[in-house]
Amino acid sequence: MQVKPLSNKYSEESFENDHFLEARAGFGLFIYSDPRQCDPMSENKTLNRLQDQRWEKAFFEYLDVERNSSKRTLTAYRQALDKFRAHAGFCGWDKVAAPFFCTYLLAQMKAEAERSYIRLQFAACRSFYRFLMERHSFQTNPAREVQLPKMGRRLPVVLTVAQIDELFAIPLLLPLPKQAPKWMPQRDAAILELFYSSGLRLSELAGLNVADLDPYSESVRVLGKGGKERICPVGATALTSISKYQSVANVRSGPLFINKQRRRINVRSIWLMLKKYLAQSSIALKISPHKLRHSFATHLLDNGADLRSVQSLLGHASLSTTQIYTHVTTERMKKVYDSAHPRA
Repeated sequence: MQVKPLSNKYSEESFENDHFLEARAGFGLFIYSDPRQCDPMSENKTLNRLQDQRWEKAFFEYLDVERNSSKRTLTAYRQALDKFRAHAGFCGWDKVAAPFFCTYLLAQMKAEAERSYIRLQFAACRSFYRFLMERHSFQTNPAREVQLPKMGRRLPVVLTVAQIDELFAIPLLLPLPKQAPKWMPQRDAAILELFYSSGLRLSELAGLNVADLDPYSESVRVLGKGGKERICPVGATALTSISKYQSVANVRSGPLFINKQRRRINVRSIWLMLKKYLAQSSIALKISPHKLRHSFATHLLDNGADLRSVQSLLGHASLSTTQIYTHVTTERMKKVYDSAHPRA
C-alpha cells in the first residue's frame, strides 16, 4: 500500500482551524492505492486481534521490565492504545496507516481535547511502533507521519512567599473536625512544609516511608519517575514540622504520612486536603499540590540558584523541562522593573 505523505507546506499551526482540518481530511490528505488493505470486517479479524494483543503485551512487558516505566506511564499508554483501537476504521496495528491517525487527530481536535492529552496519546502510539520496528520487523511508524498541534506554552502558577506563609499556617489554626485524629493538623502542616521544602511530586510524597527521611543529614530519599532515586534536601522548618507530627501520631516505621486508619495516605486525600485549606485562605487561585513544586523551583531561581541544581532537585531528566521556570522568573523581574523604574 502506497501512502501519499503529508505536504511540508502545512504547518502545525494549521491544526488550530477546525474548518481547515475538515477540508484536509475531506479532500484526500492521504490517498490509499489499495482500499481493501484495511478492512475492519475482514474474516481474519479475530486472528488480527489476537496478534495485536500479543504485540501489546510484549510492548508493556518491555516498558515495565526493560524501561522500568512508572505505573502512571503504563496506565496512560495502555489507555492511549485502547483509544486508538476503539476509533472507527481500526483493523490492526500492522494494517492501519497515516490516514487513520489523521482522522483520529481530527476527531480529537473537534472534541476539543487538550493538546497535551493529544500529544501524550500520540507519544504512546509512536513509542509502540518504535518497539514494533525494533522487535517485530515493522518497516514504518505511521503515527509519526501526522503533524501534531503545538503545545501552547503556559507559565506555571506560582504562589508568593506571603501566600505560602498564609496557607501553611491554616492547618494549625482551624478547629479539629469531628472524628478526626488529634494528630491530623500536625500531619497536614508537615505535608505542606515538605512539599515546598523539597519540591516533591505528589506521588513521591505519598510514597515516602519513615526510613526515607534522614533528619541527621537533613535529606529525604525519593523514588521518582521511572524508578529513579534521588536525594532531596529538607529544610529545618519542614524537619521540625515532621518531627512534631511523628511524635503526636506515634509514627516510627512504615509509611511516613498516614490516614486515620493508620494506612498510607493516598494522593487524592492530599489533593482534597490542600483544596480544603485553600478555601480557608485569601488566595484567589486554583492550585494543585504540583503548584507547590512550581513555587519551590521558582523561588530558588529568584534567589540565585542555578538551573542545573534546580533540575537535579526536581528530578527532571531534561534541562528544557526545568527552563520553563526561568520564564516565570523573567516575567516577575519585568513586573518589578515596570513598577519600580522611573522610565519603564
